[in-house]
Amino acid sequence: MHQNFENSEQIIDQLKLISDQLADRALSVLKEAHAAGESKRPEAERTLTQARRAVEKAISLLTRS
Repeated sequence: MHQNFENSEQIIDQLKLISDQLADRALSVLKEAHAAGESKRPEAERTLTQARRAVEKAISLLTRS
């Protein structure tokens, strides 16, 4: 049982890293769009944010138990 908890902690840590990476990339896309003079929120940023939210939901589900 202890091994399973340890594995879950490792997965949670990896998911947190992925969430941070997705957030960083989304911010970069926003900055690039702003620098290019775009006034509309880029579709790529929306997709990255949606993916980050899904990862955050997975983290939440794994930390509830």
